[in-house]
Amino acid sequence: MDAGCPRLPDTVLFEIFLYLDHTDVLSVGLVCQQWRAVARDEFLWKELFYRYYRVSRDVPRHPGAVSWYDEFQRLYDTIPCVEVQALKEHNDQVLHLSFSHSGCLFASCSKDCTVKIWSNELDIALQHSSNMRPYNWSYTQFSQFNSDDSLLLVSGVFVGPHNSSSGEIAVISMENFTLLSRVRNKPYDVFGCWLNETNLISGNLHRIGRITSCSVLWLNNAFQGIESENVNVVKRLFKIQNLNASTIRTVMVADCSRYDSPDLLLDYEEQLAASSTCPVFDLGSDSEEEEAKPKPPPEPAVQELPGARGVPAEHGLQQLFDDIMEGRVRPAMTETELETKVAELFVRSRTKPPEPNLLPTDSNSKTKYLIFTTGCLTYSPHQIGIKRILPHQMTTAGPVLGEERRSDEFFDSLDHVIDIHGHIIGMGLSPDHRYLYVNSRAWPRDCVISDPMQPPPIAEEIDLHVFDLKTMKEVKRALRAHRAYTPNEECFFIFLDVSRDFVASGAEDRHGYIWDRHYNICLAKLQHDNVVNSVAFSPVEQELLLTASDDTTIKVWRSPRAVRIRQARRPRPRKLLFSWLLNQKS
Repeated sequence: MDAGCPRLPDTVLFEIFLYLDHTDVLSVGLVCQQWRAVARDEFLWKELFYRYYRVSRDVPRHPGAVSWYDEFQRLYDTIPCVEVQALKEHNDQVLHLSFSHSGCLFASCSKDCTVKIWSNELDIALQHSSNMRPYNWSYTQFSQFNSDDSLLLVSGVFVGPHNSSSGEIAVISMENFTLLSRVRNKPYDVFGCWLNETNLISGNLHRIGRITSCSVLWLNNAFQGIESENVNVVKRLFKIQNLNASTIRTVMVADCSRYDSPDLLLDYEEQLAASSTCPVFDLGSDSEEEEAKPKPPPEPAVQELPGARGVPAEHGLQQLFDDIMEGRVRPAMTETELETKVAELFVRSRTKPPEPNLLPTDSNSKTKYLIFTTGCLTYSPHQIGIKRILPHQMTTAGPVLGEERRSDEFFDSLDHVIDIHGHIIGMGLSPDHRYLYVNSRAWPRDCVISDPMQPPPIAEEIDLHVFDLKTMKEVKRALRAHRAYTPNEECFFIFLDVSRDFVASGAEDRHGYIWDRHYNICLAKLQHDNVVNSVAFSPVEQELLLTASDDTTIKVWRSPRAVRIRQARRPRPRKLLFSWLLNQKS
């Protein structure tokens, strides 16, 4: 046996011994302690991998792996599942976590109405805390660093009646932690996000009827001081009509420039095509019979957008009124149904058509997608809306209300809509922005929504869907393991995060969860004493994960490998006796 051959810890081998059937020839080879002689046997480690981790046989090896042994060790030794620190500086529920792009800092938001900035060093320590109560905030709920980590966007909820939906976005300088600007944000669960280094997106909501409204998305300059009084600091991006009590929420921006060079391809056929140009990814492809491939999941339904086809909208609206006045509408429409029907007919002739050719064809494209939750049937968010942001729209220069619009372009249409058929409770982008991960709680199959204020009951099991933003299709099967229990009217956002190889999410069952993105398997459960609201991987070290909970703590998790390395680096105090002997000799 080569002395330099890597070796798994004995505890892992012992688990393998217990797991395998001792009558199996391979098991006998291990149990008789001859495992080292076959440590480089790819067939053996491939067999162990599929059986130990219970991975489907039709799933190929990770495209970046050089051997099955390395893959086995990676999934055992590099998962951030060891709790190394618990941060207890918040005194109420911790709702959100976000890392700076450098990984040196992270921010936390809480029901205690503070945003705290932490330094990520050998031991994580609190660096600054900002109390937002003087600005009439009820609590802080979301934060995001800009691309050069010089500014922090913080989103919060105003103090107000129980059903109030108003919020605000604050921008904090990371140089001296001063508050630079504040922007109104409605509804508060739009959250807000950065479009570029100095411009952020916020929302506003205008009621048109009882269940009809208009969402306006604004581009804001982070610096709104006196020196900018003669320069635009805000510009309207999009104006979108909402039907059946739905609203736009949870905005985020995806950059299309890296779609042709993602960190990890999730489509296995695409992986094989890519590997043909890079032989190192095609090692260990042993020929053996594979199990029948499962049926692919059904593609999400794409909602047809209102368009000017068939009967012109003006004629349709007039016809509807005539039918109502002459009693030709049977059965009689309710007030809600009538409002929705009129709004649908009105928007047909007042909406700018969607951008042609949504999918980016140029790998160097500067196009960005604005992604958000929305709906068309009920107030609970059940659709993902996607709107392309063109280069000329990425600045506040120009008219405050945007480009001149004709009367038939009063509203903006969505370029793409994905129907989830369930209540969306979380979204997150992969680091390369190629894939969108969505937490949702499914509606019953074949359910019918007759009242937009009475959405269907939602499942306790959370489905984690994955969408390829280059093809606009769902890939993989939905990930499962985590659960939620609150009903529709009390349902809240559970933030997830994605690293190069893993995806993590909180849950209401008092655990955080980690899955492998390639193999679609759950790898770890991370325990808290209450609901886990948010998780965050370090962007430069995916073996470091943070979890935030209603138990008021932030827990720091590292991989077994990282723990060993950090322990080895820590200086060891010299024993007193040894020091005394040295002093005596001198």
